[in-house]
Amino acid sequence: MTALMRYHAALLLRSQRWLPPFLLYAAFLAISIQAGQPVLDSLGYTAAALLPVAAWLARICVTGEPDAARGCVAAAAGPARAHTACLLVALAGAAALGTLATLAVTLLSDPVASDHRTRVPLAPACGAGLLAALACALLGTAVGALTSRPLLRSPGRAVLALLLAALLSLVATGSPAQAAVQGLVTGSQKGTVPLPLLPLAAAALIAAAALALAGALASRRSP
Repeated sequence: MTALMRYHAALLLRSQRWLPPFLLYAAFLAISIQAGQPVLDSLGYTAAALLPVAAWLARICVTGEPDAARGCVAAAAGPARAHTACLLVALAGAAALGTLATLAVTLLSDPVASDHRTRVPLAPACGAGLLAALACALLGTAVGALTSRPLLRSPGRAVLALLLAALLSLVATGSPAQAAVQGLVTGSQKGTVPLPLLPLAAAALIAAAALALAGALASRRSP
């Protein structure tokens, strides 16, 4: 699996198709987050914006390999392992991006609650932001896995499904991403630092199930 992930990571980096989602994420943060804002509110925005980026990155990894190369890799390593490896590369990329963004936003933000008076401990706030970002990266990768090949082969339907699923994952009650982000916002209002452990665990379970399903279907539908 390690060799497969290195192969897909090199393929992703050489393609430079990762640039649009990364640049869009950076532009969103530059516009939405300013120095001196309450740290938990800023971290909530940072985590929420990562979900569609993770879904986009997963789709890029799944669709970026030429058909001939995909067939060779699937024949050598197995379709399921090859497909899962490219999704794990997408998850690792999204998690790394979210980690860097969370650290930068933590340093730029003011360690206060929404009232700008109550102090918020910076290190625990950063930890909560990292957990929320990871939850959103996991759920975003699951969205990308379920709205790309082999489940959806039509590009138009796949992109529409990805956008809709990403939006619902952020706003639907009960979504791990919504719970993690809302926990940060509520914590900022109360002056407390929540740890989104349950949303993270739920997102991990959903991502594992999505990757397993996508890998299984890749095996069944491979030529």
